Amino acid sequence: MKVSIYSNDGQASRKVATALHQGLVAGGVEIDSLNPDIVVTVGGDGTLLSAFHHYSDRLDKIRFVGIHTGHLGFYTDWRDYEVQALIQSLVQDNGQSVSYPLLTIRVDYADGTQPDQALALNESTIKKVSGTMVADVYIKDEFFESFRGDGLCISTPTGSTAYNKSVGGAVINPRFNAIQMAEIASINNLVFRTLGSPLIIPDDEWIRIEPVKSAGNVLMCDQLSIEGRPIKAITYRIAQQRISFAEYRHTHFWQRVETSFIGRERL
Repeated sequence: MKVSIYSNDGQASRKVATALHQGLVAGGVEIDSLNPDIVVTVGGDGTLLSAFHHYSDRLDKIRFVGIHTGHLGFYTDWRDYEVQALIQSLVQDNGQSVSYPLLTIRVDYADGTQPDQALALNESTIKKVSGTMVADVYIKDEFFESFRGDGLCISTPTGSTAYNKSVGGAVINPRFNAIQMAEIASINNLVFRTLGSPLIIPDDEWIRIEPVKSAGNVLMCDQLSIEGRPIKAITYRIAQQRISFAEYRHTHFWQRVETSFIGRERL
């Protein structure tokens, strides 16, 4: 088995990454950042998102494990003081895993240039640089509504606990193959009207957003951004690819939600 250690630049993370490297080598595990079987991220959810995009062309071949060295991470199962226990789990690995759905994004440009394709683990947002964003929303190629407001957020089930939740979206268990669209500060009055609530669609449907004005929009895909290009349409679907995590001690989804957002002491 080959392992890649993907760390952020923080002092605590570097210390953990060094200890992990030394322990794995001593345990006979090969360190390989080019063609790994398992990617261990050291840092937090941002570090894992970065690793996900770095290895996005190898998702069918790798599993992820996260160690968090700061605040509690939603994707990171292991704490920085549990390095030795994780090393033992990696040495004894038998291939166990759990997988989550991803979001695929196609961006068509008004100037006719080559469309872009991207994957998101959490979400994608479309906003206007200044002023109100106006966009037509289609579901499965049928017109649904004209949106006016700050923007729209389209998320995966695991991403439903991220930006989606902060704008009033629902939290979805990742056992569901679904994507969610949540409005960001929509305008609803006697003249303009949108659904005004989160929208969840199954994996055999898709969402297409067509900005009325192609210029001045910013498209985010997790931590990545596209701006300064005239966007004609963005199409969102559940991706065929999935992200897999090594299930040594993978925390149950609702336990993650409770720990991250409620945090009460268990009796």
